[in-house]
Amino acid sequence: MSVHDDLASAQRALEDLLRSVGRLEHRLGNGPEMRRVRIDAQHLRDSVALLREASRNSTPAQRPTLVTLSDTPYDISLWTDSDDEGLGARNRHAP
Repeated sequence: MSVHDDLASAQRALEDLLRSVGRLEHRLGNGPEMRRVRIDAQHLRDSVALLREASRNSTPAQRPTLVTLSDTPYDISLWTDSDDEGLGARNRHAP
């Protein structure tokens, strides 16, 4: 199945869920638990709609380009006048 087919299937299942929730609401009333279930089902439907929209607008994922790092040692002068983490500056005592 393609992503489009999977999203369409999920949307149909959510529409069935919303119809079932509506029937339950008719039988059980509109208590706080029922409102929560209805709102959660609506949020799921909205989320799937957002996914469908995003899948239409997205391009296929591209692999990031790799950066090669050299194995040669760094120039020691890069660390001149630097502080050792947790120890402070060179030639001074740690607290």
